[in-house]
Amino acid sequence: MLKEQILDALREADGEYVSGQQLCGRFEVSRTAVWKAIGKLKKEGYAIEAVTNRGYRLSPQAETADLFNGQEIERFLHTRWAGHPLIFQKQTGSTNDDILRLSDEGAAQGTLAVAAAQTAGKGRRGRTWISVADCNIYMSILLRPSLRADKAPMSTLVMALSACQAVLDLYPEIARPGDPAGTLRAGIKWPNDLVIGREDEYRKFTGILTEMRLEETQIRDVVVGIGINVNEMDFSEEIRQSAISLKLALGRTVSRAQLTARIWERFEENYEAFEAAGSLSPLQDAYEALLVNTGRRVRVLDPQSPFDGLAEGITETGELRVRTDEGEIRTVGAGEVSVRGVNGYV
Repeated sequence: MLKEQILDALREADGEYVSGQQLCGRFEVSRTAVWKAIGKLKKEGYAIEAVTNRGYRLSPQAETADLFNGQEIERFLHTRWAGHPLIFQKQTGSTNDDILRLSDEGAAQGTLAVAAAQTAGKGRRGRTWISVADCNIYMSILLRPSLRADKAPMSTLVMALSACQAVLDLYPEIARPGDPAGTLRAGIKWPNDLVIGREDEYRKFTGILTEMRLEETQIRDVVVGIGINVNEMDFSEEIRQSAISLKLALGRTVSRAQLTARIWERFEENYEAFEAAGSLSPLQDAYEALLVNTGRRVRVLDPQSPFDGLAEGITETGELRVRTDEGEIRTVGAGEVSVRGVNGYV
């Protein structure tokens, strides 16, 4: 499209002005067509300066703005299959539902649905994921794993690891669990919540939902959806004590396009290792290094027999290992129970 071509030309100019005449000649279009394309880019949030007799240029602020659209994501995305094709929408009902529909239409593994807003976001255990518009990330990917059905749910932990690694890659001021007190730290609350905070006062900023469909005993498809509180500034009273955004934690605006791309770069690498092994064994050490539960007392909310104990990491199939007060090691499956800190959320 012309507006994408013009945007590329302005980026290539590296802050210098490009005349309308140059753009017309390069793309063999009229001045009116150039003017209309520039107008569309401005509506999408691109800061473009226009000066008579000089032309157009991208404002220096353009590269630090939170521009969130398909083209911006693809500009940062360097993967072979994860995120291809990419379907971006300003608003949808649920990106998980979008991927299920696309799967029914024959979409390939790696198809990614991304939205700036959801009207029917889904959380675990039938809960609603509150989807604020135009400040967060909501996205889902289609997988067609060559695995037994009982192994596919581990994709959820692969997603959690990948998203947490991406955050640590991009924002060096965020430390890992266990780093010195007083630092801003991010990690994974088993099995798949991403949390961030100081002095171990963690709050959640990411949730993940995996859905699997079977044909008899074979996997038909798997959809992994993730919602990330990125630039949200206010939360309802109901969740204010347990939820946070990256912007609130960092004190600055975060590029959703760049974060989206980095997550899928990490995911592609991690998922391939997981699928080849048929377990989390090649990722276990990396996951445990980011697990905020490790070494903490937890309460396992099993409806049949709840118990307290000390979390000691995960198994190669993703169960949480908990040492009970009696010294017994018990493993807890993610689909079976909830785990909470004895004195709080983590």
